[in-house]
Amino acid sequence: MAFAGRAPSTRSLIARSPGRLTKATAEHWVSRWRDCLPPPPDAAPRAERLGRDIARYRSLLVDVAAVEDEIEVLLARTDGQILTTLPGVATNRAAAFAAHSLPIARFPDAEHLYSATGLAPAMYESATIRRRGRISRQGLAEHRDALMGIAWGLSLYSPTFAERDAELRARGMAPIQARVALARNACRLIYRMLVTQQPFDEEAYRRGRLSRGR
Repeated sequence: MAFAGRAPSTRSLIARSPGRLTKATAEHWVSRWRDCLPPPPDAAPRAERLGRDIARYRSLLVDVAAVEDEIEVLLARTDGQILTTLPGVATNRAAAFAAHSLPIARFPDAEHLYSATGLAPAMYESATIRRRGRISRQGLAEHRDALMGIAWGLSLYSPTFAERDAELRARGMAPIQARVALARNACRLIYRMLVTQQPFDEEAYRRGRLSRGR
């Protein structure tokens, strides 16, 4: 961005913009640019400071890309790589959950894995009362957040999970409540995938869910 200088032409703006910019959108922003107030007296120092900020931002992007490449290589050496076959679950989400869940043999079943995330309801018992409370929040918050992130990704990119999400919300659940419920379904699926090392199959999962009635 230039604090001092003339507005670009529509053609120039389209040529220099990242992504796809339509002519109508470019004309709109060129017009807005031309209608802006005159440059402030300190336009040059402002532009210089902004330039330094952009340089730092680009440097961070390079560092982030390098770390993501390292994560991809490390994940490929583990059983957690199979989780990248889930819709909406790329390397980072798969690695975040696998880091706290592997080796999967530590958990005798999916329910134990789900409890370890802290999303399972806390149980309150006495001599006469036994009731379920809110999520227990046991375990690491990073483990819990990783599973919630996977549930969110599935609700966006898996038709079966998206339908389930719509069903839960239609029952009156708040979005966060529905996501916790989806996380339990996702945990069962993830556990089976980590044990069998079979990639995700949308149709097979849909058939299995319908046969179980959940």
